[in-house]
Amino acid sequence: MASTRPARSLLIKPAAGDCNLHCRYCFYHERPTDPYKGERRPRMSDEVLDELIRQGMALNPQHATFGWQGGEPTLMGLPFFEKVVALQQAYGRSGQSVSNGLQTNGTLLDGAWARFLREYRFLVGLSLDGPAAYHDTYRVDLSGQGTFDRVMRTARMLHRYHTQFNVLAVLNDVTADHAVEIYDYFVAQGFTYLQFIPCVEQDPDTGEATDFSVSSQQFGDAMCALFDRWYNGGNPQTSVRDFDAILAGYLGETTPMCTYQHECGNYLVVEHNGDVYPCDFFVRDDLYVGNIMDTPLEELFETDVVRAFARAKSEPRPECQECPWLHLCQQGCPRFVGIGGDPKHYLCEGYKQFFAYSQPGFERLADRILQQRKRVLPESAFANVGRNDPCPCGSGLKYKNCCGKRR
Repeated sequence: MASTRPARSLLIKPAAGDCNLHCRYCFYHERPTDPYKGERRPRMSDEVLDELIRQGMALNPQHATFGWQGGEPTLMGLPFFEKVVALQQAYGRSGQSVSNGLQTNGTLLDGAWARFLREYRFLVGLSLDGPAAYHDTYRVDLSGQGTFDRVMRTARMLHRYHTQFNVLAVLNDVTADHAVEIYDYFVAQGFTYLQFIPCVEQDPDTGEATDFSVSSQQFGDAMCALFDRWYNGGNPQTSVRDFDAILAGYLGETTPMCTYQHECGNYLVVEHNGDVYPCDFFVRDDLYVGNIMDTPLEELFETDVVRAFARAKSEPRPECQECPWLHLCQQGCPRFVGIGGDPKHYLCEGYKQFFAYSQPGFERLADRILQQRKRVLPESAFANVGRNDPCPCGSGLKYKNCCGKRR
């Protein structure tokens, strides 16, 4: 099968795994293979930042994509990101667009941050696990205090400043059992761009899944319940990232999420010192790709390490080959394979349950969208549409995932 990997992008960790919180399920805490675990205050230097932006802008002359993550990237301070934008403007080409994404716990943001993020159209991912009873179970600060009130203050502030943001919720052993309640809470707060990601971590001592990990059964039940809420009788009113990505598969398009792609390798992780790895979940010495101060990103994307890592996802696993959902799940994310010594994907049964349950709904939506796309809309209908706005064709998808792909 030929590779259909989308355009290359960068996931950048300017403060490495450093964070001002101490979320109990964070995989950085018990990550013995993390090469930077012993560094006290890792921060990206101006020299590395300049080289990173220069090379990153050259990766795609039409559209450059930067994702800022951690740890907590806002530990770098607002002046650092003002430099980011200035360098992007300096190294950009005429007609080139730039996307910046910022994944944050939100506790360090203030009005100046909100104005900046709005002005330069950063897409903010705000980590929030639902109402206080669920969010504060694991998302605590360094003193063990819950962070819900601080995150909600930030969410209200971002709304007030019209700063675009998505909400990212983790499905763990607690939240998965309350997925519908959490979804309804988000909608009631006016949050309509949502992500639900499974929390599955491996105990470094036993090799088994940790106590806070979601079980496969919990995950399947949660995804089915969330799908019903999102589907809304065939009229979705929110964007849920996984559902949007799976719907793209039903439409015959390349899904935007690496989990559901045939191969990994459409992005590289750049650490604070310029070191490069193929995936944030696989930052370890045996998968070191190189350093941008020594080797250009263009070449690092084509290294043997990256190519082998990309192919590894698509290496046939016996239990997957006769599965009716292989064309959708593409064997899933490799990081969930081998937990507890089981060669099978940890969430396999949950995914099977969800794919079977959601198939009729996805098929009806895909059929309707394909019919709507046959309508010819004037160019004026797309004049002021943002990449993450609902598509004017009425599909219910974001513009970038629908008609924006063909413009």
